Amino acid sequence: MEMESSGDIQALMIVINAGFSTEVMDVARAAGAKGATIMNARGEGLMHKSFLGITLDSEKEMILMLMDTETADKVMAAVKAEMGVNSLAHGICFTMPVGKTTVINNFPLPPAE
Repeated sequence: MEMESSGDIQALMIVINAGFSTEVMDVARAAGAKGATIMNARGEGLMHKSFLGITLDSEKEMILMLMDTETADKVMAAVKAEMGVNSLAHGICFTMPVGKTTVINNFPLPPAE
């Protein structure tokens, strides 16, 4: 399978408190995002707590999206404004450049809208 140069593609990662992925995706779609992969995670930091000898870690969700830089900037601004660290979602996001991409499935993708 041949790799393709991505050019202007960014990987946008959003980390939020568990239970807010639907709301964050609504904000991201309104800003131009097309889709995402959502993963369950747990957070650990300075506020690490124990109760009766059991460690309580905060449940998180991570949202990964691939998009062009202009769209990534719009999505980041929208997420910051509506679901950022001062909201209940306590969202943070960052981007990383993507060097190459490839499709790993064998079935045809639906046409772009």
